[in-house]
Amino acid sequence: MKTAPMLLSLAVLLSAASGASAQATQAHKLGWLQGCWAAVDQERAVEEQWMAPRGKTMIGSSRTVQGASLVGYEFMMIREQGDRYAIEVRPSGRAPVVFNQVSLTDSSVVFENLKHGYPQKIGYRRDGENSLSAWIEGSRNGVSRRFVFPYRQVVCAGSA
Repeated sequence: MKTAPMLLSLAVLLSAASGASAQATQAHKLGWLQGCWAAVDQERAVEEQWMAPRGKTMIGSSRTVQGASLVGYEFMMIREQGDRYAIEVRPSGRAPVVFNQVSLTDSSVVFENLKHGYPQKIGYRRDGENSLSAWIEGSRNGVSRRFVFPYRQVVCAGSA
């Protein structure tokens, strides 16, 4: 007879936890970034994946494959810092670099670190239901450069 009250208590706790998770996801202004994104052509594939926001943090990863070879990868983390965001990137095993938010709209964000060699800016813009533009830009050896990654949303690997 003690099983029924325990099950009821567990159901209430699980319900509250799922409601809190949903609220945490909705509160994050960059929740539109979550999911799997890819830019694929005949020469290479660039894939980026962002976990749902939890604990004021989004965690992401990317890889670039050319032919059968991994040519680059990156681990990323976007953190809420008060009313602003910062992105920490760890490209291909190098030391982490932090870029701070300089602009934010309902469908775009730009991060900047003018002290970093290259890039000095990282940006994301939602371009519709299933597309996203990511870019890096800055100056290298006095030459301004900008690389754009025109992503399409894809089914995450391992998903049913």
